[in-house]
Amino acid sequence: MNFNFKNGNLDLFNPLIIVVMAILFLIIAMPMWYFYQELPSPNLDLYIYIGLGLLFFIFGVFSSNYLLSKKFKIDATSSPKKIFNPEELSLSDSYSKKELVLVGLVLLGILLQIINIAFLGGIPLFSATLKAKAATKIWLISYIIFLPSINVLLARFNRKSHYLLLLIGLVLFALTGYRTTPIAIMLSALITLYYTRDVDVKYIILAILAIAVVLLAVGFIAVQAISWQHWSLNPIELVSYRAAFTLNILSKAIENQCATMGNLFYTTLTGFFTHSDARVLVGQATLGQVHSITSTIFGPALLDFGIVGMIIQMLLLGFILKTLHSIQNYKKEIFTAFYGILLAQTIIWIETGPTDVVVWLFYLIGILLIIHFLRGANHEI
Repeated sequence: MNFNFKNGNLDLFNPLIIVVMAILFLIIAMPMWYFYQELPSPNLDLYIYIGLGLLFFIFGVFSSNYLLSKKFKIDATSSPKKIFNPEELSLSDSYSKKELVLVGLVLLGILLQIINIAFLGGIPLFSATLKAKAATKIWLISYIIFLPSINVLLARFNRKSHYLLLLIGLVLFALTGYRTTPIAIMLSALITLYYTRDVDVKYIILAILAIAVVLLAVGFIAVQAISWQHWSLNPIELVSYRAAFTLNILSKAIENQCATMGNLFYTTLTGFFTHSDARVLVGQATLGQVHSITSTIFGPALLDFGIVGMIIQMLLLGFILKTLHSIQNYKKEIFTAFYGILLAQTIIWIETGPTDVVVWLFYLIGILLIIHFLRGANHEI
Protein backbone atom coordinates (compact mmCIF):
# COMPACT_ATOMS: atom_id res chain seq x y z
CA MET A 1 0.00 0.00 0.00
CA ASN A 2 1.70 3.11 -1.34
CA PHE A 3 5.07 1.34 -1.17
CA ASN A 4 5.15 1.11 -4.93
CA PHE A 5 6.14 3.26 -7.85
CA LYS A 6 3.29 5.19 -9.39
CA ASN A 7 3.79 7.91 -11.97
CA GLY A 8 7.51 7.77 -11.20
CA ASN A 9 7.03 8.51 -7.49
CA LEU A 10 7.65 6.29 -4.49
CA ASP A 11 5.65 7.26 -1.43
CA LEU A 12 8.59 6.62 0.84
CA PHE A 13 7.15 8.29 3.94
CA ASN A 14 3.78 6.60 4.08
CA PRO A 15 2.84 5.87 7.74
CA LEU A 16 3.54 2.18 7.12
CA ILE A 17 7.23 3.09 7.27
CA ILE A 18 6.72 2.80 11.04
CA VAL A 19 6.24 -0.95 10.57
CA VAL A 20 9.40 -1.18 8.47
CA MET A 21 11.44 0.86 10.98
CA ALA A 22 10.20 -1.19 13.95
CA ILE A 23 11.26 -4.41 12.22
CA LEU A 24 14.61 -2.82 11.33
CA PHE A 25 15.08 -1.81 14.98
CA LEU A 26 14.50 -5.44 15.97
CA ILE A 27 17.03 -6.65 13.39
CA ILE A 28 19.63 -4.12 14.61
CA ALA A 29 19.32 -5.56 18.12
CA MET A 30 19.85 -9.18 17.10
CA PRO A 31 23.69 -9.20 16.89
CA MET A 32 23.92 -8.31 20.59
CA TRP A 33 21.59 -11.20 21.46
CA TYR A 34 22.69 -13.96 19.13
CA PHE A 35 26.20 -13.10 17.88
CA TYR A 36 28.07 -11.06 20.50
CA GLN A 37 25.79 -12.40 23.26
CA GLU A 38 26.36 -9.21 25.23
CA LEU A 39 22.75 -9.30 26.45
CA PRO A 40 20.28 -12.13 27.18
CA SER A 41 18.11 -13.03 24.21
CA PRO A 42 14.35 -12.42 24.59
CA ASN A 43 11.63 -15.04 24.71
CA LEU A 44 8.84 -15.49 22.17
CA ASP A 45 6.52 -13.06 23.98
CA LEU A 46 8.58 -10.08 22.78
CA TYR A 47 8.06 -10.96 19.13
CA ILE A 48 4.35 -11.67 19.67
CA TYR A 49 3.70 -8.32 21.36
CA ILE A 50 5.67 -6.36 18.75
CA GLY A 51 3.78 -8.16 15.98
CA LEU A 52 0.46 -7.48 17.69
CA GLY A 53 1.26 -3.79 18.16
CA LEU A 54 2.28 -3.37 14.52
CA LEU A 55 -0.79 -5.29 13.35
CA PHE A 56 -3.11 -2.85 15.12
CA PHE A 57 -1.10 0.08 13.79
CA ILE A 58 -1.82 -1.26 10.29
CA PHE A 59 -5.51 -1.63 11.23
CA GLY A 60 -5.46 2.05 12.20
CA VAL A 61 -4.04 2.99 8.79
CA PHE A 62 -6.69 0.99 6.93
CA SER A 63 -9.44 2.37 9.19
CA SER A 64 -8.43 5.87 8.16
CA ASN A 65 -8.54 4.89 4.48
CA TYR A 66 -12.04 3.44 4.93
CA LEU A 67 -13.40 6.47 6.81
CA LEU A 68 -11.98 9.04 4.41
CA SER A 69 -13.17 7.21 1.30
CA LYS A 70 -16.65 6.29 2.57
CA LYS A 71 -17.63 9.35 4.59
CA PHE A 72 -15.58 12.17 3.06
CA LYS A 73 -15.05 10.82 -0.49
CA ILE A 74 -11.30 11.33 -0.25
CA ASP A 75 -9.10 8.86 -2.12
CA ALA A 76 -6.65 7.94 0.63
CA THR A 77 -5.10 4.93 -1.11
CA SER A 78 -3.42 6.67 -4.03
CA SER A 79 0.06 8.12 -4.20
CA PRO A 80 0.44 11.89 -3.66
CA LYS A 81 -1.56 13.76 -6.29
CA LYS A 82 0.95 16.56 -6.75
CA ILE A 83 4.15 18.13 -5.58
CA PHE A 84 3.57 21.67 -4.35
CA ASN A 85 7.05 22.87 -5.46
CA PRO A 86 6.74 26.56 -4.45
CA GLU A 87 8.44 29.17 -6.62
CA GLU A 88 12.15 29.52 -5.85
CA LEU A 89 12.96 32.88 -4.28
CA SER A 90 16.31 34.61 -3.89
CA LEU A 91 17.49 36.37 -0.75
CA SER A 92 16.68 39.75 -2.32
CA ASP A 93 13.11 38.87 -3.37
CA SER A 94 10.35 40.45 -1.30
CA TYR A 95 8.99 38.67 1.78
CA SER A 96 5.28 38.22 2.43
CA LYS A 97 3.89 38.89 5.91
CA LYS A 98 3.43 35.17 6.49
CA GLU A 99 7.04 34.45 5.57
CA LEU A 100 8.33 37.25 7.81
CA VAL A 101 6.32 35.91 10.75
CA LEU A 102 7.66 32.39 10.20
CA VAL A 103 11.26 33.60 9.85
CA GLY A 104 10.79 35.64 13.03
CA LEU A 105 9.54 32.58 14.92
CA VAL A 106 12.44 30.46 13.67
CA LEU A 107 14.92 33.15 14.77
CA LEU A 108 13.19 33.34 18.16
CA GLY A 109 13.59 29.58 18.60
CA ILE A 110 17.27 29.85 17.67
CA LEU A 111 17.82 32.79 20.03
CA LEU A 112 16.19 30.96 22.95
CA GLN A 113 18.41 27.94 22.37
CA ILE A 114 21.51 30.20 22.33
CA ILE A 115 20.35 31.73 25.63
CA ASN A 116 19.76 28.26 27.06
CA ILE A 117 23.31 27.12 26.23
CA ALA A 118 24.75 30.40 27.54
CA PHE A 119 22.95 29.96 30.88
CA LEU A 120 24.32 26.42 31.16
CA GLY A 121 27.85 27.81 30.92
CA GLY A 122 29.18 25.18 28.53
CA ILE A 123 28.40 22.67 25.79
CA PRO A 124 26.17 19.84 27.12
CA LEU A 125 27.23 17.52 24.28
CA PHE A 126 30.68 17.23 25.89
CA SER A 127 29.54 17.15 29.52
CA ALA A 128 27.17 14.62 31.08
CA THR A 129 26.63 17.00 34.02
CA LEU A 130 25.52 19.85 31.75
CA LYS A 131 23.44 17.50 29.60
CA ALA A 132 21.43 16.51 32.67
CA LYS A 133 20.53 20.20 33.11
CA ALA A 134 20.02 21.10 29.42
CA ALA A 135 16.29 20.30 29.14
CA THR A 136 15.17 23.56 30.73
CA LYS A 137 11.91 25.42 30.22
CA ILE A 138 13.78 27.71 27.79
CA TRP A 139 14.86 24.63 25.83
CA LEU A 140 11.28 23.33 25.73
CA ILE A 141 9.85 26.65 24.50
CA SER A 142 12.66 26.94 21.96
CA TYR A 143 11.92 23.48 20.54
CA ILE A 144 8.15 24.01 20.48
CA ILE A 145 8.67 27.22 18.51
CA PHE A 146 11.51 26.16 16.22
CA LEU A 147 10.41 22.73 14.95
CA PRO A 148 6.93 23.66 13.65
CA SER A 149 8.07 27.07 12.37
CA ILE A 150 11.00 25.77 10.32
CA ASN A 151 8.86 22.99 8.80
CA VAL A 152 5.99 25.30 7.85
CA LEU A 153 8.54 27.76 6.44
CA LEU A 154 10.16 25.05 4.31
CA ALA A 155 6.78 23.70 3.20
CA ARG A 156 5.50 27.08 2.02
CA PHE A 157 8.50 29.11 0.88
CA ASN A 158 11.36 27.98 -1.35
CA ARG A 159 14.25 30.26 -0.40
CA LYS A 160 17.80 28.87 -0.01
CA SER A 161 18.52 31.09 3.00
CA HIS A 162 15.92 29.10 4.95
CA TYR A 163 18.19 26.04 4.77
CA LEU A 164 20.84 28.05 6.64
CA LEU A 165 18.31 28.66 9.44
CA LEU A 166 17.60 24.92 9.48
CA LEU A 167 21.33 24.15 9.76
CA ILE A 168 21.89 26.67 12.57
CA GLY A 169 18.99 25.26 14.56
CA LEU A 170 20.18 21.71 13.94
CA VAL A 171 23.68 22.47 15.26
CA LEU A 172 22.39 24.29 18.34
CA PHE A 173 20.03 21.48 19.32
CA ALA A 174 22.73 18.87 18.65
CA LEU A 175 25.00 20.71 21.11
CA THR A 176 22.58 19.86 23.93
CA GLY A 177 23.74 16.24 23.67
CA TYR A 178 20.28 14.77 23.03
CA ARG A 179 20.04 12.54 19.96
CA THR A 180 16.31 12.84 19.46
CA THR A 181 15.99 16.59 18.86
CA PRO A 182 18.51 16.92 15.98
CA ILE A 183 17.20 13.69 14.44
CA ALA A 184 13.62 15.01 14.66
CA ILE A 185 14.68 18.30 13.05
CA MET A 186 16.51 16.59 10.17
CA LEU A 187 13.94 13.86 9.59
CA SER A 188 10.88 16.12 9.76
CA ALA A 189 12.51 18.60 7.36
CA LEU A 190 13.33 15.76 4.96
CA ILE A 191 9.73 14.51 5.04
CA THR A 192 8.38 18.04 4.56
CA LEU A 193 10.65 18.67 1.57
CA TYR A 194 9.88 15.22 0.14
CA TYR A 195 6.20 16.14 -0.18
CA THR A 196 6.67 19.79 -1.23
CA ARG A 197 9.63 19.63 -3.63
CA ASP A 198 10.57 17.57 -6.64
CA VAL A 199 13.55 16.02 -4.84
CA ASP A 200 15.96 13.71 -6.66
CA VAL A 201 16.27 10.25 -5.10
CA LYS A 202 20.03 10.65 -4.65
CA TYR A 203 19.48 13.66 -2.38
CA ILE A 204 17.00 11.68 -0.29
CA ILE A 205 19.58 8.91 0.12
CA LEU A 206 22.27 11.45 1.07
CA ALA A 207 19.92 13.03 3.62
CA ILE A 208 19.14 9.66 5.20
CA LEU A 209 22.87 8.88 5.40
CA ALA A 210 23.46 12.29 7.01
CA ILE A 211 20.78 11.53 9.61
CA ALA A 212 22.45 8.20 10.36
CA VAL A 213 25.84 9.92 10.77
CA VAL A 214 24.37 12.52 13.15
CA LEU A 215 22.67 9.75 15.14
CA LEU A 216 25.92 7.82 15.49
CA ALA A 217 28.08 10.88 16.19
CA VAL A 218 25.86 12.60 18.77
CA GLY A 219 25.06 9.34 20.54
CA PHE A 220 28.69 8.21 20.68
CA ILE A 221 30.10 11.58 21.77
CA ALA A 222 27.42 11.93 24.46
CA VAL A 223 28.16 8.44 25.81
CA GLN A 224 31.91 9.08 25.85
CA ALA A 225 31.27 12.27 27.83
CA ILE A 226 29.80 10.22 30.69
CA SER A 227 32.87 9.82 32.87
CA TRP A 228 31.44 7.00 35.00
CA GLN A 229 30.68 4.79 31.98
CA HIS A 230 33.41 3.03 29.97
CA TRP A 231 32.52 1.38 26.66
CA SER A 232 34.67 -0.86 24.46
CA LEU A 233 32.04 -0.91 21.71
CA ASN A 234 32.40 1.13 18.51
CA PRO A 235 29.59 3.54 17.43
CA ILE A 236 27.78 0.94 15.30
CA GLU A 237 28.02 -1.76 17.99
CA LEU A 238 26.76 0.78 20.51
CA VAL A 239 23.61 1.34 18.42
CA SER A 240 23.00 -2.42 18.35
CA TYR A 241 23.57 -2.67 22.10
CA ARG A 242 21.18 0.21 22.77
CA ALA A 243 18.48 -1.40 20.61
CA ALA A 244 18.90 -4.79 22.30
CA PHE A 245 18.88 -3.28 25.78
CA THR A 246 15.75 -1.23 25.03
CA LEU A 247 13.94 -4.29 23.69
CA ASN A 248 14.95 -6.23 26.79
CA ILE A 249 13.29 -3.46 28.81
CA LEU A 250 10.18 -4.03 26.68
CA SER A 251 10.33 -7.70 27.71
CA LYS A 252 10.30 -6.55 31.34
CA ALA A 253 7.33 -4.28 30.57
CA ILE A 254 5.46 -7.26 29.11
CA GLU A 255 6.08 -9.16 32.35
CA ASN A 256 4.97 -6.18 34.49
CA GLN A 257 1.87 -4.97 32.65
CA CYS A 258 -0.27 -2.37 34.47
CA ALA A 259 2.51 -1.81 37.03
CA THR A 260 2.20 1.98 36.81
CA MET A 261 -1.62 2.11 36.44
CA GLY A 262 -1.71 5.30 34.35
CA ASN A 263 0.86 7.17 36.42
CA LEU A 264 3.40 6.93 33.61
CA PHE A 265 1.18 8.81 31.15
CA TYR A 266 0.23 11.35 33.83
CA THR A 267 3.90 11.97 34.56
CA THR A 268 4.58 12.31 30.83
CA LEU A 269 2.04 15.15 30.64
CA THR A 270 2.99 16.91 33.88
CA GLY A 271 6.52 15.78 34.68
CA PHE A 272 8.37 18.60 32.94
CA PHE A 273 6.60 21.12 35.14
CA THR A 274 6.93 19.07 38.34
CA HIS A 275 10.56 18.02 37.77
CA SER A 276 9.71 14.32 37.47
CA ASP A 277 10.76 12.01 34.64
CA ALA A 278 8.40 9.45 33.12
CA ARG A 279 11.37 7.36 31.97
CA VAL A 280 12.54 7.06 35.57
CA LEU A 281 9.18 5.41 36.29
CA VAL A 282 9.94 2.99 33.45
CA GLY A 283 13.23 2.12 35.15
CA GLN A 284 11.54 1.61 38.51
CA ALA A 285 8.75 -0.54 37.05
CA THR A 286 11.01 -2.76 34.91
CA LEU A 287 14.34 -2.94 36.75
CA GLY A 288 13.49 -1.65 40.22
CA GLN A 289 16.12 1.06 39.77
CA VAL A 290 15.90 4.87 39.72
CA HIS A 291 17.28 5.27 36.19
CA SER A 292 15.88 7.03 33.12
CA ILE A 293 15.23 4.16 30.70
CA THR A 294 13.45 3.81 27.36
CA SER A 295 11.12 0.91 26.56
CA THR A 296 10.17 1.29 22.86
CA ILE A 297 6.90 2.63 21.48
CA PHE A 298 5.03 -0.29 23.07
CA GLY A 299 6.42 -0.25 26.61
CA PRO A 300 4.77 2.74 28.36
CA ALA A 301 1.24 1.77 27.30
CA LEU A 302 1.83 -1.79 28.53
CA LEU A 303 3.12 -0.57 31.89
CA ASP A 304 0.16 1.78 32.30
CA PHE A 305 -2.81 -0.08 30.81
CA GLY A 306 -1.61 -3.51 29.70
CA ILE A 307 -2.15 -5.10 26.33
CA VAL A 308 -5.47 -3.27 25.79
CA GLY A 309 -3.72 0.08 26.25
CA MET A 310 -1.02 -0.86 23.75
CA ILE A 311 -3.59 -1.97 21.17
CA ILE A 312 -5.61 1.25 21.51
CA GLN A 313 -2.47 3.40 21.33
CA MET A 314 -1.14 1.74 18.17
CA LEU A 315 -4.56 1.82 16.51
CA LEU A 316 -4.90 5.56 17.19
CA LEU A 317 -1.36 6.36 16.06
CA GLY A 318 -1.93 4.56 12.76
CA PHE A 319 -5.28 6.28 12.27
CA ILE A 320 -4.01 9.80 13.04
CA LEU A 321 -0.85 9.52 10.95
CA LYS A 322 -2.63 8.08 7.92
CA THR A 323 -5.44 10.65 8.10
CA LEU A 324 -2.99 13.56 8.21
CA HIS A 325 -0.91 11.91 5.48
CA SER A 326 -3.95 11.68 3.20
CA ILE A 327 -4.95 15.29 3.87
CA GLN A 328 -1.47 16.69 3.29
CA ASN A 329 -1.33 14.93 -0.07
CA TYR A 330 -3.81 17.57 -1.22
CA LYS A 331 -3.45 20.56 1.09
CA LYS A 332 0.34 20.76 1.71
CA GLU A 333 1.81 23.67 3.73
CA ILE A 334 0.98 23.38 7.47
CA PHE A 335 -0.60 19.94 6.99
CA THR A 336 2.58 18.59 5.40
CA ALA A 337 4.75 20.29 8.02
CA PHE A 338 2.90 18.68 10.93
CA TYR A 339 2.72 15.32 9.19
CA GLY A 340 6.50 15.48 8.82
CA ILE A 341 6.88 16.37 12.50
CA LEU A 342 4.54 13.63 13.74
CA LEU A 343 5.98 10.91 11.52
CA ALA A 344 9.56 11.85 12.48
CA GLN A 345 8.74 11.88 16.18
CA THR A 346 6.87 8.57 15.93
CA ILE A 347 9.85 6.95 14.21
CA ILE A 348 11.98 8.18 17.13
CA TRP A 349 9.37 6.79 19.55
CA ILE A 350 10.13 3.29 18.22
CA GLU A 351 13.12 3.40 20.56
CA THR A 352 12.34 6.09 23.13
CA GLY A 353 8.62 5.48 23.66
CA PRO A 354 5.81 8.06 23.93
CA THR A 355 7.09 9.74 27.09
CA ASP A 356 7.60 13.29 25.75
CA VAL A 357 4.96 15.92 26.49
CA VAL A 358 6.09 18.07 23.56
CA VAL A 359 5.34 15.28 21.06
CA TRP A 360 1.87 14.75 22.54
CA LEU A 361 1.37 18.51 22.11
CA PHE A 362 2.30 18.18 18.43
CA TYR A 363 -0.13 15.26 18.14
CA LEU A 364 -2.88 17.42 19.64
CA ILE A 365 -2.17 20.12 17.04
CA GLY A 366 -2.24 17.45 14.33
CA ILE A 367 -5.66 16.23 15.54
CA LEU A 368 -6.98 19.81 15.52
CA LEU A 369 -5.73 20.26 11.94
CA ILE A 370 -7.53 17.06 10.91
CA ILE A 371 -10.77 18.22 12.56
CA HIS A 372 -10.46 21.66 10.93
CA PHE A 373 -10.02 20.13 7.49
CA LEU A 374 -12.77 17.53 7.79
CA ARG A 375 -15.29 20.02 9.19
CA GLY A 376 -14.76 23.00 6.91
CA ALA A 377 -12.56 22.23 3.93
CA ASN A 378 -13.69 21.66 0.37
CA HIS A 379 -13.57 17.92 -0.22
CA GLU A 380 -14.03 18.10 -3.98
CA ILE A 381 -10.45 17.11 -4.72
